[in-house]
Amino acid sequence: MPATVVVGTQWGDEGKGKLTDLLARDMDMVVRYQGGHNAGHRIVVEGEAFALQLVPSGVLYPHITPVIGNGVVVDPAVLLAELDTLSAKNVDVSRVVVSGNAHLIMPYHQELDRLTERFLGKNALGTTKRGIGPAYADKSSRVGLRVQDLLDAKIFREKLDVVLHEKNLVLNKIYNRPAISAKDIAEKYLDELAPRVSPMIADTVAIVHEALARGERLLLEGAQATFLDLDHGTYPFVTSSNPVAGGACTGSGLGPRDLTGIVGIAKAYVTRVGAGPFPTELDGEMGELLVDRGREYGTNTGRRRRVGWFDAVMARQAARLNSLTEIALTKLDVLDTLEEIKVCVAYEADGVRYDFPPYHQSVLHDVTPIYEVLEGWQSDITECTDFHQLPAKAKAYVRFLEESTGVTISVVGVGPGREQFVRPS
Repeated sequence: MPATVVVGTQWGDEGKGKLTDLLARDMDMVVRYQGGHNAGHRIVVEGEAFALQLVPSGVLYPHITPVIGNGVVVDPAVLLAELDTLSAKNVDVSRVVVSGNAHLIMPYHQELDRLTERFLGKNALGTTKRGIGPAYADKSSRVGLRVQDLLDAKIFREKLDVVLHEKNLVLNKIYNRPAISAKDIAEKYLDELAPRVSPMIADTVAIVHEALARGERLLLEGAQATFLDLDHGTYPFVTSSNPVAGGACTGSGLGPRDLTGIVGIAKAYVTRVGAGPFPTELDGEMGELLVDRGREYGTNTGRRRRVGWFDAVMARQAARLNSLTEIALTKLDVLDTLEEIKVCVAYEADGVRYDFPPYHQSVLHDVTPIYEVLEGWQSDITECTDFHQLPAKAKAYVRFLEESTGVTISVVGVGPGREQFVRPS
């Protein structure tokens, strides 16, 4: 039975939330498989914007079961605040389930995240300082607390005492910060948060496999994107988990043969937040134009995004890393006013042409983009409801990206609204 993955093909912020929301109408379950509340999805429904961080995008449909999988790191206070916000907008959140094997973000994770970034100075990674990386580090070090520990106060306190002994030494001896109280954490997590979170905790591996056995359709969504992947991204300027399609299996409990479709999300240009290489980055007037027209500021953080021309070199790499079956192109309308549009089709470094990103970071940092220049359409496409209504030059741009990436483009976003998309025939 079908399980489809939605994955970002760039550095995030491609519009995964809107695409997931679009696909979810034909699904029965939406599963979030990695990341934390360091990435947000913005969905506009009938003029009202919903900013989602942890809750799967499918929550806006009453027939969907939203699942937070084992690969996610969860700040329970943030989760409950998000659920309360959705409830206040008359969204039914009673269907949300959370994996007992998901790891908890703790106050010391957030403190260490802030301190580490500060001490790195000019070498800072540009994290959101929300404790995501330290939580994943503790998971790998096997000292993390999991969501299921909220169900057993004795185990929670025992694990907390062990890990805080080491964390407080680091905070005090290295960063000259005061110790964090185990008692205060236990009171907040066990007395305040656990009673509300406990009814949502479940064996989500069993839930997703039982759904497949019933013939239900599953959609798996991650946070961040391919080139923020811990293994395949522009390391060290990456996230702390695996957003690529392979991570959908480990983060949900599904097996590789359960995946039947992998939809890559690509913005019609490229953005990234924080530090790291960006071969097609634009400065000056053109960069500011794309930032303004695309409203390129973080959904959660408000940070200004860096912007650049579409990078087909990255897109080809994303296609093979994720085994993309199709691409959904977003924000084509942002380019409406441009006289000409550039697409990076290859890199050059020291006389060598690269059709895929060079593996060595020193080379990647010094590449020069090789561009093809296309004519802009200079007209408003936001009212288009059919691909054939697009200006000829807009259609030509979409077809050029298809040809450059080697992947069929199945959906094109022409505006921020839930229904503002067209499907190429």
